[in-house]
Amino acid sequence: MNVEEIRRQFPILDQEVNGQPLVYLDSAATSQKPLSVIQALDEYYKGYNSNVHRGVHTLGTRATDGYEGAREKVRKFINAASSEEVIFMRGTTTAINTIAQSYGQDNVKEGDEIVITHMEHHSNIIPWQQLAKRTGATLKYVPLQEDGTLSLDDVRETVTSNTKIVSIMMVSNVLGTMNPIKEITQIAHENGAVMVVDGAQAAPHMKVDVQDLDCDFFAFSGHKMAGPTGIGVLYGKKKHLNAMEPVEFGGEMIDFVGLQESTWKELPWKFEGGTPIIAGAIGLGAAIDFLNEIGLDEIEKYEHHLAAYAMEKMSEIDGLTIYGPKDPSKRAGLVTFNLDDVHPHDLATVLDADGIAIRAGHHCAQPLMKWLNVSSTARASFYLYNTEEDIDRLVSGLVKTKEYFSDVF
Repeated sequence: MNVEEIRRQFPILDQEVNGQPLVYLDSAATSQKPLSVIQALDEYYKGYNSNVHRGVHTLGTRATDGYEGAREKVRKFINAASSEEVIFMRGTTTAINTIAQSYGQDNVKEGDEIVITHMEHHSNIIPWQQLAKRTGATLKYVPLQEDGTLSLDDVRETVTSNTKIVSIMMVSNVLGTMNPIKEITQIAHENGAVMVVDGAQAAPHMKVDVQDLDCDFFAFSGHKMAGPTGIGVLYGKKKHLNAMEPVEFGGEMIDFVGLQESTWKELPWKFEGGTPIIAGAIGLGAAIDFLNEIGLDEIEKYEHHLAAYAMEKMSEIDGLTIYGPKDPSKRAGLVTFNLDDVHPHDLATVLDADGIAIRAGHHCAQPLMKWLNVSSTARASFYLYNTEEDIDRLVSGLVKTKEYFSDVF
């Protein structure tokens, strides 16, 4: 994998921030975009901007071909059985909310259980909290091991015959933990529950095969995988999607409208009400082409290397605590940490002065922060365009920050 050649495809990286070359270590929040994605968006708006499906003119046909072509690229990317199982949405949050409001509302009742974990992103907690409140169901949490991993024995203990939905992230956006989704899915199915997977931190970084996982639903966002913002995907097994009611009505999802009753289009369009996210889908398709050309296996291997290198270097700093699995092979390409006596926001501010961009805060994971017994943390997250030199800059910045605050206090 030629990282220098890859970096040249990302024009945003070729700049200075506060007089220093930019080091971007916040890809878990949103990734940067390669020229091919930027050009795909530019070509759509300049060359064939039009609504899809409705028109028979040339621009409309080209736009429809681009939009539906992107759907097929997504299907292959996650190995869905049919393009009918690929629904374009605004992102992971919208997808999980749709599952909760449609499938959940129709299939969960008082006395049932919904199972998640303490490590979930708020987008995979609040929809289930609200569903539990509406239905009288019980929301249960699989406990975490000391290193922030899941034990399958704990999953078996938590999931029961009363469980209707299990919803767990494939990769933690804080701990970097890679969860055994295939095995958890099997446990869910043995108890008659459906498996929902938050794939926001997995799809950009590793091969995903939804048929091999056998999950019932899988959600991910384009902007974390070199694609545009505002576009994401809900995958669902056809048997579930066919039985579900849409949660947004009008426009593209309509088949027939009468004065008192209406009917919906077939899959996948019954879940894509209104003018769809045409440019976003086309940009996502371009991002998938870009990632496939490099190879997801190569990307995952390289990010494991970066994570191992970062943990080795950062562990040499006195007073720095790293959260999550200690074995780099068991974690994705991010490192979440705290530096003694330095608030994460102060740390991020000092690093930014040196052109180093990291994330600081609770990372939309407040229950996990409580479990870690901290209010917030700092996070450096890596992608295919990062280098060992980026990590060296980070480590130097951390040492400088520690020395600065030691002198102040």
